[in-house]
Amino acid sequence: MAWIYLIIAGLMEIVWALALKQSQQFTQLTPTIVFLISASISIIFLGLALKTIPIGTAYAVWTGIGAVGVAIAGMVLLNDPVTIIRLMFIGLIVCGVIGLKVSAGQ
Repeated sequence: MAWIYLIIAGLMEIVWALALKQSQQFTQLTPTIVFLISASISIIFLGLALKTIPIGTAYAVWTGIGAVGVAIAGMVLLNDPVTIIRLMFIGLIVCGVIGLKVSAGQ
């Protein structure tokens, strides 16, 4: 169950990061509310995951999910540049997250 909590926390990190951008420095009400709610959910679920997953593994996986998700969302939704080198490095992050999951033994 801890890994499911961690995945939820990572997905909420994607949501809050995108909402943060859309909030335009907290001047837009709806994205600001989405940011506050999703950031809170992300931290709560990260805390639940930390009950059984080592902190280093959990934090790296959480930020990895967020980094990959936001990078892909940026390319798909916000017209961020899509290059082979960017995609390769995103792939490396994914490999690192998978490696941490496998090496955690849980």
